[in-house]
Amino acid sequence: MLILSRRLNEKVMIGDDISISIIEIRGDQVRIGVDAPKTVKVFRQEVFDAIKAENKAAAESKPVFPELDFGATRDPDAL
Repeated sequence: MLILSRRLNEKVMIGDDISISIIEIRGDQVRIGVDAPKTVKVFRQEVFDAIKAENKAAAESKPVFPELDFGATRDPDAL
């Protein structure tokens, strides 16, 4: 992990088109601004973890298909 020290209104560049700005420092909380292309997904860690857990649960669950009622029961011997 790269660890950087920044002051208020300073930035960190990631690649050529992503910048992170220190917007406000208040007590133990830091507000940052992220300027990134719309194709780059930016999430808070807790939101990212929740999405990842939901995707994992969905991938591991068995699909449930509704039973269809066509109104009549077919006689297998009639075919």
